[in-house]
Amino acid sequence: MDTKKFEALLLSVQKPGRYSGGEIGSVIKDKQEVDVRFAFCFPDTYEIGMSHLGMKILYSQFNSRDDIWCERVFAPWQDFEEVMRRENIPLFALESRDPIKEFDFIGFTLQYEMSYTNVLNMLDLAGLPVRSADRQSLSPLVVAGGPCACNPEPIADFIDLFFLGEGEEVDLELIDLYKKFKAEGKSKKEFLIEAAKIEGVYVPSLYELSYNDDGTVAQITSNNAPATVKKRIIKDLNSAFYPEQLVVPYIEIVHDRVVQEVFRGCIRGCRFCQAGFIYRPVREKSSDTVNRQAKALCENTGYDEISLSSLSTSDYREIEPLLGKLLEWTQDSHISIALPSLRIDNFSDELLEKIKHIRKSGLTFAPEAGTQRLRDVINKNLTEDEILTACKTAFAGGYTAVKLYFMLGLPTETDEDLKGIADLGQKIVNLYYDMPNRPKGKSVSVSISVSTFVPKPFTPFQFEPQIDEQEIRRRQEYLKSCITTKKISLSYHDSATSFLEGVLARGDRRLGAVLEAAFKRGCKFDSWNECFCLEKWLDAFKECEISPEFYANRLRSFDEINPWDHLDYGVTKKFLVCENRLAHEAKTTPNCREKCSGCGAACYGEGVCFENR
Repeated sequence: MDTKKFEALLLSVQKPGRYSGGEIGSVIKDKQEVDVRFAFCFPDTYEIGMSHLGMKILYSQFNSRDDIWCERVFAPWQDFEEVMRRENIPLFALESRDPIKEFDFIGFTLQYEMSYTNVLNMLDLAGLPVRSADRQSLSPLVVAGGPCACNPEPIADFIDLFFLGEGEEVDLELIDLYKKFKAEGKSKKEFLIEAAKIEGVYVPSLYELSYNDDGTVAQITSNNAPATVKKRIIKDLNSAFYPEQLVVPYIEIVHDRVVQEVFRGCIRGCRFCQAGFIYRPVREKSSDTVNRQAKALCENTGYDEISLSSLSTSDYREIEPLLGKLLEWTQDSHISIALPSLRIDNFSDELLEKIKHIRKSGLTFAPEAGTQRLRDVINKNLTEDEILTACKTAFAGGYTAVKLYFMLGLPTETDEDLKGIADLGQKIVNLYYDMPNRPKGKSVSVSISVSTFVPKPFTPFQFEPQIDEQEIRRRQEYLKSCITTKKISLSYHDSATSFLEGVLARGDRRLGAVLEAAFKRGCKFDSWNECFCLEKWLDAFKECEISPEFYANRLRSFDEINPWDHLDYGVTKKFLVCENRLAHEAKTTPNCREKCSGCGAACYGEGVCFENR
C-alpha cells in the first residue's frame, strides 16, 4: 500500500489513529523470517478492541515466538469502510498494512452476539468468501474463540474451527499442527480432521444437525470428530503467560489503563450469568504474581492506572494483602487502582480503608433484583440489609455516588419486583440523608442501570423464555413511573437489541442463512444504536422463513436437545436442570467456597474442588 496515498486517505476520516498503527509496544517482524502469520481480528472498533484483555494476552504470547507474527485487525468504522471500498483497499493488519487474506490465520474473538455481522463484513472486506465451504485452500484459515463460542452454531457456516475455553495453550498447539500440514502440502479437509482431535477445538463442518417437525434439534452427529468437544482451561495462572508489555494506543480507548487479571471463574453461581458458569473452575493468581505483573506493565507502558480484572474482584481471597502490596509503590508513583466488580456482601470497613487510599469516585454494586424473593430466584445470595450496610459504609467513608445494576425480565419477575428496584433506590437515598455526620453541602446520587434478561447457554436459565419486546417496554415504563425523586437516575437498554441478542444466543445453524441475509442488507455494528436496524433483521428472518420468536421467546423443556449440547464446558446439564428447579422454588445454592454443589466443572470426578487440590 502506497504510504503517502494511505496517509492522505486517513486525513479524510474521523480518528485516523484507529488505522495508522505504529504505536509504542506494537510488534514488527520480517515476514520472510516467520512461518505463520496470524491476523487477530476484533469485530468492533479500535477503541473497544484495544481494551480487550484476551487480545493483549494472545497478541503478546504469539509474538513471543520467533516463528509467529501476530498482527491486529479491527472493524473499520463506516467512514473508513466507504474509503476502503471506493479505493479497493482490502482489509489489512495494522502492523504491516498487508491484506489479511495473505495470512495463514484470520482469528476472531467473539465477545458479543451482536458482532456477528461485523465478522461477515470483515471477511468480505478482506476479499474472501464469507462461507467456510467456499474457501477451499488451507490458508487463510478462519478461526474464532471467546465466550460466544460456547454456542457457535449461528455463525458456524462462516468459521473453519472454534476454540472452546481458554486459548493460551490450544491456540499454539493448533498453530504447530498447521505448520506441519503446511510443510507437507496437506489439504484443508485433512487438517481440519486432525485438528478436531485437539482438546478444545471444534470443527463445525464435521458435525451435522437434524431437526424434528416442530423445529427443535433431533440429533447432532459427528463425522471424523469426537462426539463431544471439551473446553480447554489453564490450570495454573501463576505460571501461565502474561504480557509484560502492551501496545499503547495513540488515541483514547474505552479502558485506557493497565488491566491486571487476578483470577478466573466465579464462586457465586448467579443463575442468569453465563460467564459465571463457562469460566469455572475458579483459579487464582497469588498476590505476589499479580503485584509483580502489574508493576512491570506500569513501568513498561507508562500507564498511571491499574484495573484489577475478574468476575468478582472482592471474592479474590488475597484482595487486602494485594492492595497493601500495590500501595507500596503506586502511591509514590501517583498510580491509581480501579476495583470493578465488587460484591456488596464483601464490602468491609477494611476494604473501604484500602480503597480510600486509591481513589475517590462512585461505587458500583449489582443487586440485580429489587426484592429478596427474586434475588433468591437468581441465586444472588444477597440481602437488603447487606446492600444498605454496604452503602452506609461507603457513605461514612465519604462517598456520595452509588451506581446499582439490575436486570429486567428475569424468570418469575412481577411488577412488585420492579417496584422493589425503585424502593431500594429510595431507601439508599433516605439512608444518606438520615446519617448524622454526612458531608454538608453534598447531595447523594443513586444511578440505576437496568439491562434486559437474555437467557444464555450453559446457565440454569438457558431453558427460560425471554419476555417479548412489547412486555419489555411496558416493564421499563412501569419502573420509570415508580421513581419519584431526582436523586435517582434510571437508564435501560434498548429492547430491540436485547431481543435479537436473545435470538442469536440460543440459535442453531439455520440462523446462518439469516445472518448472511442481514449482512447483505447492510447490517453491521448491530451493538451500536446509531447503526442497528431491527427492520432489516426482520426482513432477513422473513426471507429465510424463520421465526425469531422460536429462539428467543419459547420455553424449552429439560429434555430438548440444545444446539450446544455436544459441547462440554464442564458444568453438567443435570446440574443446570436442578438449579432451574430450585430457582422456581426461590431456593438458593451456597457459593463454591461454602459448599460444593457438584456442578461438574470443579471436581473432575473426585469430589474435590480443583482450586483446593
